[in-house]
Amino acid sequence: MNPPVEKFFAVCPRGLEPLLADELRALGAQFLAPESGGVGFAGTMRAAYAANLHSRIASRVLWQVATGEYGDERDLYEQAQAVAWERHFDSEQTLRVDVNASRSPLRSLEFATLRLKDAIVDRLRDETGARPSIDRARPDVRVFAYLDERRLTLYLDLSGEPLFKRGWRAEKGEAPLKENLAAGLLMLAGWTPAMPLLDPFCGSGTIAIEAALIAARRAPGLDRRFGFERLAGFDAAAWRELKAQAAAAIDDTARARIAGTDISTRVIETAHGNARLAGLQPWLDDGRLTLAAGDARETQPIAAHGMLVTNPPYGEQSAPKSATVPALMRDFGDRMKASFPGWTAWLLSADRDLPRQMRLHETRKTVLFNGALECRLFRFEMVAGQYRQRPPQKR
Repeated sequence: MNPPVEKFFAVCPRGLEPLLADELRALGAQFLAPESGGVGFAGTMRAAYAANLHSRIASRVLWQVATGEYGDERDLYEQAQAVAWERHFDSEQTLRVDVNASRSPLRSLEFATLRLKDAIVDRLRDETGARPSIDRARPDVRVFAYLDERRLTLYLDLSGEPLFKRGWRAEKGEAPLKENLAAGLLMLAGWTPAMPLLDPFCGSGTIAIEAALIAARRAPGLDRRFGFERLAGFDAAAWRELKAQAAAAIDDTARARIAGTDISTRVIETAHGNARLAGLQPWLDDGRLTLAAGDARETQPIAAHGMLVTNPPYGEQSAPKSATVPALMRDFGDRMKASFPGWTAWLLSADRDLPRQMRLHETRKTVLFNGALECRLFRFEMVAGQYRQRPPQKR
């Protein structure tokens, strides 16, 4: 008997939906439906496992368990209580319910969330004799509900922790650039391991580390746990097979030249710790991946031709103390003109004035979102002889 085909929704940063659709298609997903913030798809549960394991772009994979029209909170309760939640988890497991809405006529999403939570808890009490506890911090099971103007869709979360949490970040604080957005930048830039790669504002090393993991063909979810492992019906044999195949595909001898620099020695120490946790110590040892302290205004190319992908600072608080952001980017632009002919540079910034600050003309710009922050990914082609060097200015 063939396994059943289910409906899923993979969430991703806005602007990366086409890349996510390509990933899912390669993993066997069917009936792909990109929309703002993610991609709907159909497939077997094994395909959903594979998406969690292999997708570098997705933030979360959700399994659709019910959908229907609603008019008020009473309808929400009735529809949620009709779902056989006891087939998916039991009352001993902790629960969290989240609601997102677009153009919903309901006055209070908090009340809608409460009614949905009550419906799930009441269903489990009626079927099992016990009520699950609510845990908003580290739940065993997460239910997501999406409301549009007329329709409620209920999902079970298959991911658990967001998928951009690969398990290698040494410091648990919020990163300015999440791992899946870093991977998206590399894909949009068309980077391949054959191209030397430089990030002169590397921070904790996210772009450089993601690039090395791509080059090594290391599945981003190989070293972490997932929400689907805690659901009833989890196919442990299929999951072991998928993980074994992913582990066998790793190539730690892959050739690449990847470098990152940052003005902060403390941040570079964090980047080294992250790289080691990511399993990239051999790459650090033989120089395929280098992470070093350095001022971007004085950076030098690591090869005659290559690609620069970076997320430079924006906002006065992000600049080195010796320069405002516009002055920093002006000087960095001068360095690129003088020292990087033959290179292609891709810079992600929330500052639309970045090209003017750098005195460069972008050949392409793509709108992306870093969380809720609207950004542009600017491409600059550094053509030899195109720029005349101007006298250095005092800092």
